[in-house]
Amino acid sequence: MTDRHADDEETFRIRQMTIDDFPEVFHIGEEVFTADYSQSLYRTWDEFEITTLFNSDNELCLVAEAGEEILGFALGTTVNKHNSPWKYGYLVWLGVHSGIQQGGVGSKLFKEIKRRMKEQGVRIIMIDTSADNQPAIRFFQKQGFDDIQEHVYMSLNLTRKTKKKGKKP
Repeated sequence: MTDRHADDEETFRIRQMTIDDFPEVFHIGEEVFTADYSQSLYRTWDEFEITTLFNSDNELCLVAEAGEEILGFALGTTVNKHNSPWKYGYLVWLGVHSGIQQGGVGSKLFKEIKRRMKEQGVRIIMIDTSADNQPAIRFFQKQGFDDIQEHVYMSLNLTRKTKKKGKKP
């Protein structure tokens, strides 16, 4: 990864992802979406995230590139809810090489995926992140997101033995 500031329009461009981009997109995701990034996020980064979204909504799978180098990516989908006239957009993953974050790549990726979703009739875009991921929250607030709603995330470890109530060990 070269040390560059991707802050002007001519430094990088946004385009639709191709199959040839999968390895680099996967590696950027591995770099960004570590266990430290979100220890309780219900989705985990793996190769199926890319292939599933690409196979269902490839027009919402974007990369930012400078020359031949992939700088970041955005993967999204749309959702039609039963008995709702509204179409929703869901930005599932947005990742930028750690060395160039805050250089405009993420903002430009978001702007393009938002444009494409709007073209498809989306009325509301949703994202989710951990409640303690302040950099992501600030980024999305700068993109116009508001109405932050926290939700409870619970898990049950099925490999751990549990004590039965009322019985002493």
